[in-house]
Amino acid sequence: MADKKAGAGDTVVIKKYANRRLYNTATSAYVTLEDLARMVREGTDFVVFDAKTNDDLTRQILTQIIFEEESRGEALLPVQFLRQLIGFYGGQMQGVLPSYLEMSLDSFSRQQEQMRGQFSKAFGAAPGAGILDEAVKRNMALFTDAMKIWPGFNALTPGAPTPGAAPAPTSAPAADPLAEMRRQMDEMRNQLDKLSKGS
Repeated sequence: MADKKAGAGDTVVIKKYANRRLYNTATSAYVTLEDLARMVREGTDFVVFDAKTNDDLTRQILTQIIFEEESRGEALLPVQFLRQLIGFYGGQMQGVLPSYLEMSLDSFSRQQEQMRGQFSKAFGAAPGAGILDEAVKRNMALFTDAMKIWPGFNALTPGAPTPGAAPAPTSAPAADPLAEMRRQMDEMRNQLDKLSKGS
């Protein structure tokens, strides 16, 4: 089903009806989760609202898309990552994790774009699939290492060492938890900068 790509700054409104059908108000047509996944890949921004209550359902629909992709064999998220992610729900780091993940994935995307640009300049075309696959694997390893550096991620894995990090102090926790979170975020940014420069 053809979709009209939103113009610059436009956000497509999708309405979800009680019968679970999704209606694209920009194209006046019903769409599937697969259509919405394609819109994401094409860079089309959209929001999903409940047609009756007008509640924002965007997060739930995006989560459903991920579930569908994972269940059809397009596995992208490692099992250990999923376990750790679930463990953060309701924890003290839940408020910090979204911005950390967003920052990490943004850095990852920028690296991929820089690499594509370098290959295009050097060879006049995009790199072969084998070269790009190897680069993606390397960047995923860097991303995983960056997550291990942050103490919060290893907290869910008893006895897991933290590469490059000093042993945890035995003194009492910091008086200001917010200041400690900020300090950890600064450390993460520094580590990500080092990793991205080293790739």
